[in-house]
Amino acid sequence: MKSLRELYKIGVGPSSSHTMGPHLAATVFQKEHPDADNYRVILYGSLALTGKGHLTDKAVMSVLGEDKTEVVFDTKKTDLLHPNTLVFQAFKDTIKTAEMTVYSVGGGSIKIDGWPSFEPPEIYPHNSFAEIRQWCEENHKRISDYVLEFEGKDIIEYLLYCWNTMKTAIADGLEATGTLPGKLGVQRKARYLYSQRHIDESPQTSENRLVCAYGFAVAEQNAAAGTIVTAPTCGSCGVIPAALKYIQDTKHFTDEEIVRGLAVGGIIGNLIKHNASISGAECGCQAEIGTACSMCAAALAEIHGLSLSQIEYAAEVAMEHHLGLTCDPIYGLVQIPCIERNAVAAMRALNALSLANFLSDTRRISFDLIVRTMYETGKDLGHGYRETAEGGLAKYYTAQ
Repeated sequence: MKSLRELYKIGVGPSSSHTMGPHLAATVFQKEHPDADNYRVILYGSLALTGKGHLTDKAVMSVLGEDKTEVVFDTKKTDLLHPNTLVFQAFKDTIKTAEMTVYSVGGGSIKIDGWPSFEPPEIYPHNSFAEIRQWCEENHKRISDYVLEFEGKDIIEYLLYCWNTMKTAIADGLEATGTLPGKLGVQRKARYLYSQRHIDESPQTSENRLVCAYGFAVAEQNAAAGTIVTAPTCGSCGVIPAALKYIQDTKHFTDEEIVRGLAVGGIIGNLIKHNASISGAECGCQAEIGTACSMCAAALAEIHGLSLSQIEYAAEVAMEHHLGLTCDPIYGLVQIPCIERNAVAAMRALNALSLANFLSDTRRISFDLIVRTMYETGKDLGHGYRETAEGGLAKYYTAQ
């Protein structure tokens, strides 16, 4: 598996697959062909179907030049190796001089056809939770120690940077008001949730309101092209910050403890990314929100000092109950139902933590099995339910 730096990435929204990935690909292509007179970028699959709402065209043109770049949305081609495929072409005196095929595989990561050297190096020697668990047990270490062993101590500084960026996204989102970009006209709600106490607010109500406010805050920042941390994607970037911010404020965990949680959550995300997918276009929203919830539950379990079995149970149960979750963004915008899902998944991660605390000894399902199941479920989802805005809410919604 690759470094956690390839999972937790700091960038701007609204989409890691549709905005960050294509932006990176355009940067690589422009560096290879800086003297081209013109460029053409052809978007296929999910990129073609929802690229307008995700600002994919703007992402590539911001690198290649709006006046020099033609963006083509090809919604007809279906025989694709990956549902997020884009082709870059360079022209000199109207003659095509170069072409590069890129797959935006989720979380801001890309693969370039014929460029094996572009792949980041493998950092971790293990590719399943069972293998990592065995290493931890044999060496009498926690999963966060495992991360330090193979990443080096400087990963702590990087994760702290990510954590501070997450907290900034929450703070900025709680301050912002107004309407999010796009024709849905969605009003920001984070500030309202944060400031409006229930008339008879119990501790349970307070937890729900605050966690959801934090989740809304980050997801709304993402929808407005603000700076966020992919965890593991832009569309699911609010889950981990919401739950971790709440427990730090209420239980006074240190930043060092939070960062160790991020390390463990990162391993869970890495395992899903390596063995299945974190791409909504490939496996539906279960691959994004489900993975974020699983990462968050594992992070919470680590922060609370739970055992390896309890961490595995928390991650497994969090993913299990997102199986089959479709990706159906209305108008291709990362707003409805995406923003609410961040808040709901953050609360579900807290529920998974509670279950793991009591029931880990009774579990029958391994984390590795649930990852395999999620991947197969995602492949079985109909095309319209995998970030195409052709099924589900996106199909039946009509403007009110």
